[in-house]
Amino acid sequence: MPKLILVRHGQSQWNLENRFTGWWDVDLTEKGEAEARAAGALLAEKGLLPTVAFTSFQTRAIKTLHFALEAAGRLWIPETKDWRLNERHYGGLTGLDKAETAAKHGDDQVKIWRRSFDIPPPVLEAGSEFDLGKDPRYAGIPIPSTESLKDTIARVLPYYEANIAPALRAGETVLIAAHGNSLRALVKHLSGISDDEITGLEIPTGQPIVYELDADLKATDRYYLSER
Repeated sequence: MPKLILVRHGQSQWNLENRFTGWWDVDLTEKGEAEARAAGALLAEKGLLPTVAFTSFQTRAIKTLHFALEAAGRLWIPETKDWRLNERHYGGLTGLDKAETAAKHGDDQVKIWRRSFDIPPPVLEAGSEFDLGKDPRYAGIPIPSTESLKDTIARVLPYYEANIAPALRAGETVLIAAHGNSLRALVKHLSGISDDEITGLEIPTGQPIVYELDADLKATDRYYLSER
């Protein structure tokens, strides 16, 4: 039966600094690199070795994938990068300190921006410090100015159905190294979690989540690999 492995990237520099990151490209910390290597070592230890991999266009996810695959002895497997697996775009919150933002706008407003299902943060103004319009990796791509979780799901799921699901149906063991919200979109879909409940689901960094799937790609089990 097909298996799908989800890994949220290891700790990034802005995770450490408690800043809204979104689409901005931030590297892993030393701890984040260690988390990624540990994830790969665990895959090897448990004998759950991926045969194909997918990741986003963002450095922290790409490096997490590579460190994990290296530790698992699977750096050679085919991998695909796509922007639709990127983190949710945090719009005008990008780069801001989360605690300072809460002090300025109030905890309730920030909670709505962070955790509501369909209310996006303020838009990122064109030409501002974190505008990605000139980033060559996004040439020809419709870069959002902000996204809710609902918006993120609307790009992740079609990509999953068109590109990842066929690999699973072909019997591949698929590893996806991505982000808290792009992975939340997949977990919502695969586990049938409601709009209200999914906003409270936390996905820890560097901890492989395994889905065992039937022939129709319906989940028969979901667990953290470290717990089996």
